[in-house]
Formats: sequence, structure tokens, C-alpha cells
Amino acid sequence: MKKSHYIGRFAPSPSGPLHFGSLVAALGSYLQAKSCGGKWLVRVEDIDPPREVPGSADAILRTLEAYQLHWDGRVMYQSSRSEAYQSQIDQWLSSGDAYYCQCTRRQIRDSGGIYRGTCRHRTLGPEGSGVRIQIDTPVTAFTDLRHGEIQLDAEFATEDFIIKRRDNLFAYNLAVVLDDIEQGITEVVRGADMIEPTGRQLSLYQKLNANNVSYLHLPLALNSKGCKLSKQNHAPAINDENPGPALEAALAFLNVPIPAALTGAPASELLQLAIQHWDPSQLPTETEVITAF
Repeated sequence: MKKSHYIGRFAPSPSGPLHFGSLVAALGSYLQAKSCGGKWLVRVEDIDPPREVPGSADAILRTLEAYQLHWDGRVMYQSSRSEAYQSQIDQWLSSGDAYYCQCTRRQIRDSGGIYRGTCRHRTLGPEGSGVRIQIDTPVTAFTDLRHGEIQLDAEFATEDFIIKRRDNLFAYNLAVVLDDIEQGITEVVRGADMIEPTGRQLSLYQKLNANNVSYLHLPLALNSKGCKLSKQNHAPAINDENPGPALEAALAFLNVPIPAALTGAPASELLQLAIQHWDPSQLPTETEVITAF
């Protein structure tokens, strides 16, 4: 059934060029949006300058265009959203839903690896502090379109987590939820490595009295050592000059059938056919190892 109100998104971080795993995530989210007759947005998650590589944001957009993955509307940059993030944090600090915390990672690790609410009732100021959201009614489960009901670790789900770091950078969980609400996202399609943070993001939706989005977590592309392809483990960039082989491999990874006669066809033709044949129920049920790219 077509859902014209559907709005999906692809939200890469500019920490390097797109690799095969990134292409799988972009392609899966694009096909889901377009098969539902909806919009596909692109957001650059550039809120962590120490991890960013100069020029990567523009390179990522050029790669998407080379693969004919054309987005709708304007690209959102998280770096332009600081005032919105801080405004929400200030509201929560005023209402008592958030508080300052000066606990270090080492202190938390030494106490068992889970933050125990040490600073909840301390009177701390912003100097040298991070900000934590107070979780009183945690989200401990959610439904995923591919995986069904996901049960989350109870201790992790009940932890008061960071929404602004001690180095004054905004936390991913806060930014992604506020941005998804701002852009009207109705469904998030992304890699299965993001399943665990979903509970925290749903807790923020609950705090904001906002409607939850639905979720589809895609299988991860792994290297020959069984590790997720990522910029951190130096996954090679996909080829902008000849997108066909990587695009065909990504469609095969997602179990989208492409007739042999269309091997080598233009990317735009492959994508049109893929939209017609996209079926999330046919996604691989087990994580697969991709070594070719």
C-alpha cells in the first residue's frame, strides 16, 4: 500500500567517504521511501568536529548523486541546529527532567559500567559538566519491521544518559531525535548496529510527548574478519566513476532481484526496477560477510 505521507532519511556523518556498508544503508532507506511513494531526505550529522574529515560532506553528496540516489528538498546540517538542541536542554534543565553531571567514564566503568544516577540530586553548574536526561519511565522494548519485537537490556534502558557532553558537544541521541521530529520523519531505516540506541531515542520521544517513528534495521555488511564495514576500520570508498558494480552488489546484498539481462544497466534503470521489487520481508535474516568491496 502506498503511503504518500511517508518521509524517510539517510543521515551520514562526514567522517570519510561512503563505503559499501554506507551504500547499503542509503540504498535500503531510499528504496523503502520510494516504494511507499514517499520522500527521501538527506541529513549530514556533523556535530562531532574531532571525528570529521574536511570535504567529506560534499564528497558524500557527490557520491549519492553519482549513484542516482537523489534526495528530496534541502540537505539539513546538524551543525546549523545548535540553538534548537540547547533550547530543548535548557527546558529540561528548568523542568528537572535533565541535570548536570561531572562523572567521568572511568568512574562509571569502575562502578560496573552503568551510570547509577550519582549526580541526580547534586547541585552542580554547567562548568566542567555534561548534561544527562532523567529516565523515570524507560522504554525496554520496541517493534522492528524486520526483527519483530526487540527486548532491550534493562540496565541500559533505565540509565540516565548523556544529552550534552562535557566538551560541550551535543550527543547523537538528542540531535537525531530532535532532527527527525523537525523533518517529520515517519520511519527510520538504518543498520542493525543502531538497534540498541533506539530505546534511548524512544525515551526522548516519550519525554517530548512526540509521536514515535517506526524502525527498520538492515543487515550489516561485514569484512572478511567479521567486523562491520566502517570508516574507523578503513573500509574502502565506493567508486563514483563506475557505480554499477557496487550498486548491483548492494542490491544483491539486500535480496533485490535484478535480471541478468540488466547487468551493467545505468544506475537510474536499476533503481527504478529495484523500487518495484523492494520487499523488506525478503531481507537477509542473518548478517552476511561482504569481502568484494
